[in-house]
Amino acid sequence: MTQAIPQDSSRSDSQLGQAARRGPFQPGDRVQLTDSKGRMHTITLTPGGSFNTHKYSFRHEELIGQHEGTVLTARGGGEYLCLRPLMSDYTLSMPRGAAVVYPKDAALIVQYADIFPGARVLEAGVGSGALTLSLLSAVGAEGELTSIERRADFAEIAQANVDLWFGKRHPAWTVKVGDFADVVQQEVEPNSIDRVVLDMLSPWENLQSAAQALVPGGVLLCYVATVTQLSRLAEDLRATGLFTEPKAWESMVRDWHLEGLAVRPEHRMVAHTGFLLTARRMAAGVEPPTVSRRPAKEAQGLAGQWDETEEWSLPAIGQRDISERKVRRVHRDVTARAHRWAGEESEQSTDQD
Repeated sequence: MTQAIPQDSSRSDSQLGQAARRGPFQPGDRVQLTDSKGRMHTITLTPGGSFNTHKYSFRHEELIGQHEGTVLTARGGGEYLCLRPLMSDYTLSMPRGAAVVYPKDAALIVQYADIFPGARVLEAGVGSGALTLSLLSAVGAEGELTSIERRADFAEIAQANVDLWFGKRHPAWTVKVGDFADVVQQEVEPNSIDRVVLDMLSPWENLQSAAQALVPGGVLLCYVATVTQLSRLAEDLRATGLFTEPKAWESMVRDWHLEGLAVRPEHRMVAHTGFLLTARRMAAGVEPPTVSRRPAKEAQGLAGQWDETEEWSLPAIGQRDISERKVRRVHRDVTARAHRWAGEESEQSTDQD
C-alpha cells in the first residue's frame, strides 16, 4: 500500500486538508493560478522552483509569503489570480483510474446520508478516492470511515490521492482490500455502523451485509449509473423487508454565463452522472409498513424477475471499461506525485533543521 504523505513539520498534527493551509502561501502548498482567459494551472510551491509558459514565467519565491487572492504579474506581463484549490477543484483534476463521484453528487451524499461529525461509516467502491475526501471531511478526526475496495490497485490510487489532499493519512480512515460482504462478516461488529455508502455495479448483492452492519435507523445510500440498476436495486431492497421504502433522485447542474447584459445559461452543463437511492434500517424483527401503489398492468408480477445469468459490467450498462494499461499509468502518476511531495517535505524539514 502507498504510505501516508508526511506533513509539513511547521503545522499542527491536528490540522488536515484546507485547515492546514490557512495564512500566507508556504513551501509545499498547492496553488491554483487563473489567467485572464480563465485558464487554470495548479503548481506546488518549492524553494528554487519556477512556473513557465511559452509567454510568461515567475519564481515560486515571488509567491511564497503572499496571501491568497494575490494577483501576481509574471515576467512577460501576464497576470495570475493565486488561490489554493478547493476540494472540488482537486477532485476533478486528480489522477483517476475509475470514474470519480462528481462534487455535485458527493455534496448530496453527505447531506442526504446525514454524514455527521463522529459518524461510523462504511464505504464500498473506493475508486480513485473522490467521495472518500468528502466523507472524511464530514466525519472529522473523531469519526470512523472504513473504505472497502475489491481491487488493490484502485485502493492504492485512492490512498495516494487522499493522502496528498490531507497532507498525511487521515486518522479516521481505514482501507480494506476485499469483498464488502466478507469484510463485514469478518471484521465489522453487527449493528455498529451509522451509515453505509455503496458505489458499485451490483449493490443489491450486498443489502443483507449492509443491514447486518447498520444500527436500527441507520442510513443506506447507493450510487448507481443507470435506470436498470436503479430498478433492480429498489425491487431487491423492498424484498429484503429490512429497510424503509427507498427514495431515489438525481441532480443536474447548469452554470450560467454572466457578462454585461448577456446573462444566460451556459451552452454546456453537467447533466446525468448517477442516481442516488436512500433507505433507513428497520429495527430487528419489525417489518416496514405496506406502501400502497398501483403498478402498471404490464409490470404486475414482474418485480424482481431478473436474468441472473446476465453479467453486470461497465460495458453492459453503457460505460467504457477501464483498461489495465490506464490503471497502471494512473498508478505511476499518483505514486510519482506522492514521492515528489514526500521528497519536498523531507528537504524542507532538513533545511529547517
